[in-house]
Amino acid sequence: MIDGIESGLGIAQAFPSVTGEAKPGNLAADGGKFFGELVSKVSELQAQSDTAIKGLVSGESKGLHEVMIAMEKSSISFQFLSQVRNKAVEAYQEVMRMQV
Repeated sequence: MIDGIESGLGIAQAFPSVTGEAKPGNLAADGGKFFGELVSKVSELQAQSDTAIKGLVSGESKGLHEVMIAMEKSSISFQFLSQVRNKAVEAYQEVMRMQV
């Protein structure tokens, strides 16, 4: 027998905000928190990439592949951040173009 989504471990545990009422002030705060965490994570990955490069140049690290992986993680995360920002700006511009 296959249990439905609503029984046992359901969507409510994976996405707790789905069950509650969405409040405009709460959404703005959550959006700001999301962007803040995203920026800090990208910054952290860039710092790790810089550390890996410095370690390779100084001879502490012998693994070029590890440095390249760190650099690609940093690059991809920055591209993702850039695209999220672009989409947020586009959404804002679309809302501003709406007629009331």
